[in-house]
Amino acid sequence: MGIFNFFNKEKKEKLDSGLEKTKTSLFEKISKAVAGKSTVDDEFLDLLEEILVTSDVGINTTLKIIERLQKRVTTDKYINTNELNTLLKEEIGLLLDENKNENLSSFENLPGQKPYVIMVVGVNGVGKTTTIGKLANQFKKAGKVVVLGAGDTFRAAAVEQLKIWGSRNDVHVVSHGMNTDPASVAFDAVKYAKDNNADVCIIDTAGRLHNKIGLMDELSKIKRVMGKVQEGTPHEILLVLDASTGQNAFEQAKQFTAATEVNALALTKLDGTAKGGVVIGIADQFKIPVKYIGVGEGIDDLQVFNKKEFVDSIFK
Repeated sequence: MGIFNFFNKEKKEKLDSGLEKTKTSLFEKISKAVAGKSTVDDEFLDLLEEILVTSDVGINTTLKIIERLQKRVTTDKYINTNELNTLLKEEIGLLLDENKNENLSSFENLPGQKPYVIMVVGVNGVGKTTTIGKLANQFKKAGKVVVLGAGDTFRAAAVEQLKIWGSRNDVHVVSHGMNTDPASVAFDAVKYAKDNNADVCIIDTAGRLHNKIGLMDELSKIKRVMGKVQEGTPHEILLVLDASTGQNAFEQAKQFTAATEVNALALTKLDGTAKGGVVIGIADQFKIPVKYIGVGEGIDDLQVFNKKEFVDSIFK
């Protein structure tokens, strides 16, 4: 086995392990629903709808999946667990495939000009700063020069936490300390990255959900000042969501997509929850690419999201 095959196999095994709770929960519910059934009738479809909704796929996406299944089977079609899993796997895969984004890349291949600037947003507690640290690690391993900006100046622990991640990954952190202007931090971080020919610059932002107008004003200011250093930045506004919160993640996505132009999502803590269906619902409803998923607590457990591998792992 070649070294790349080994790492790909290790990554896939980690993904399978991280989604184990979601897969087990979904399989158990579907198996019980199928037991004793020989036809796909209205009663069965109602039960399947309940299973998908309680797996945090979301009502709108669930109804879309049910409608697609109805078109593929007739009321006298015999069904067993394997057949249903195959149909669900195919339809969910097609649903995710509709949310295309040509700019999705590996950690090795970054689109656009240097430095590639990522502004990270999300509420406290979702793993935002930790996600930044793990991103820095992955980019560094891919041979990239990384700069971090400690723009969450509202929470002292966030600044210190980012400095710790910077030290751990041996990457430069631009920080002005607590209660300073986050836009100023972002400006200096992008300027430092540009002046030092860095490949990636990742900016942390405050995780509090203050009123929507205040949130929009602050994020808009941060974006605006970065654009003065390098036109077109940030290239990526990454919203971090905690998958284990289920429907709360939907609400946070609504808040932040209304406040700023989010164009990428990271869903964390998938390994600790049976609510992995939220990935499907959020990708479908918001039409924003899920770019990264967290499948463990380790520093290497943040993965570039692969739609096919994700669906394969759930319905394996």
